[in-house]
Amino acid sequence: MNTANAVFAEKATPVVPEYKRQIDELLSHYVEGKNVFITPENWDQPLKIKPESEGRPIPLKWLQLVEKVASIIAKEKYGLDTYPNEIRTVDSEQMLALYSSVGLPRMYSHWSFGKSLENSKRSYDAGQMGLAYEIVINSSPCISYCMTQNTKMMQILVINHAAFGHNSFFKGNHLFKQFTNAEEILPEIERISHFVAECEEKYGVETVTAVLDAAHALQIHGVDKTTRPRKRTQEEEKLRRDEIEEFLRTTYDPVLNSVGQQKRPRSEFQKGAHPYEDLEGEENLLYLIATRAPHLEEWKRKLLLDVSYIAQYFYPQRQTQVMNEGWASFWHHTLMTDMYDLDLISDGMYLEFIQSHSGVLYQPPMDSPYYSGFNPYKLGFSIYKDIQRMSLDPTEEDLEWFPEIAGKGNWLEVIKDAMQNYRDDDFVQQFLSPRLIREMDLCTVIDNEDEENYIIAEVGDAKGYRQIRSDLADQYCLANRIPCITGEKYFLRKDRTLELHHRVHNSRPLHDPSIEKVMKYVHSLWGHPVVLHSVAGEGDEQDVISSVGCPKIPKYITRGHVYKEVSLG
Repeated sequence: MNTANAVFAEKATPVVPEYKRQIDELLSHYVEGKNVFITPENWDQPLKIKPESEGRPIPLKWLQLVEKVASIIAKEKYGLDTYPNEIRTVDSEQMLALYSSVGLPRMYSHWSFGKSLENSKRSYDAGQMGLAYEIVINSSPCISYCMTQNTKMMQILVINHAAFGHNSFFKGNHLFKQFTNAEEILPEIERISHFVAECEEKYGVETVTAVLDAAHALQIHGVDKTTRPRKRTQEEEKLRRDEIEEFLRTTYDPVLNSVGQQKRPRSEFQKGAHPYEDLEGEENLLYLIATRAPHLEEWKRKLLLDVSYIAQYFYPQRQTQVMNEGWASFWHHTLMTDMYDLDLISDGMYLEFIQSHSGVLYQPPMDSPYYSGFNPYKLGFSIYKDIQRMSLDPTEEDLEWFPEIAGKGNWLEVIKDAMQNYRDDDFVQQFLSPRLIREMDLCTVIDNEDEENYIIAEVGDAKGYRQIRSDLADQYCLANRIPCITGEKYFLRKDRTLELHHRVHNSRPLHDPSIEKVMKYVHSLWGHPVVLHSVAGEGDEQDVISSVGCPKIPKYITRGHVYKEVSLG
């Protein structure tokens, strides 16, 4: 009898993803196993390690374990690149103090920080403001501060948001790479704080505070905005200042310059010289003053450069708030959902997360008393999620508008490229889709002072999409929000006047009270007359439309209509 050969299909063993295998192996060392995030009544309880696992190199604290598990998912599944993490816990008082010192630990003392602390504390005690659940520092290691009052779910959310969302943004975005150094910021802040304390002890608190007041007033204009130019070395700066001092010594003497006395012969430094030095549109005013002010003491020069350094550290954050907060929100949502899918957090914890996440993304309507513009968390998160949607499930409209993205399936590659190579204005300009414009009910409104009513210029239709996207992008361009003021001329061979230019943008004048205050600060540091021209137009078509001098405008550079001379009284 013929025997049929029975063919048995071998049952395929499902492939366990590497990130899941690592998590399962790690959690196997704890008594609660996969329930280690759920079982404890609060996050501060000690972890229970199995006897056979004692002494292994595994996290011994709950927050450390959360960071480790989140790290496995973020890096193994999604390839996020981060600085090493350091998780610190603080109470509400400490969080308020961090608020007030711009989030940097060991920051130097200044009255403005104390004023900010008192205002925040009053608002917090009155219930008029809440506290952030975290503060994260662009440093290596990346420090994430978690509130001790946070629930278990909130601590997991904070770590996912800050330690992996913000952290990977800090390390990946081109602006942070170009303008900041995460490895050196904390040692530099400590050095600066010690230097300020030494100056206060040597020269007096009031004297140092006056210099810091002026530096803080100028710090928004104390950064390199486009590229970081090569700075002169200390030796080059010393040589330059020696030349200036020699010039001043040989060209001014109150006795020899008096009536009837013979003037000293012109030095080689003067012969054939142009009446002014061209500053070539120097955009970093703190650097300009620190390196060229004729009589500024050395410790003041160093202090101005230190304040400029700190301002430079924060400059990329001004240009990437939508992208940065949206990126952190996208990843806390993704990682929290993965942890839920892995049964690491309970249904109740995930519902608590969704409620908190929805609150973070809430966008008040424009007629709400709480409306203050677009919620950067909402806008950034929505654009990243929309890129993911277009990549995986595109519509015909998506295929027309975003042929390089729609249906390609590589959403992770696209959002990483966006995070690394864009800033807020060009991010919105490049990736805001017609669908998202409709969902967010965006339109362009013109508020013309000559018109009685608002004018709806563009709505979400085929004609208006591009213009709405462009108008929204313009709101995040720093050139539209921060006046462009540059150093142009230094009249060293006359009365040492410093000439600044304000590039008028969109016909927006400078605010008069602010001009007077800032000009006084510039004059206090420069020590000689300072002139600011507001200039409209480009190239040969430039026109000085107004000027202001502190304390006055010298006759030899008076141009246009002089509308104010600032009194130093």
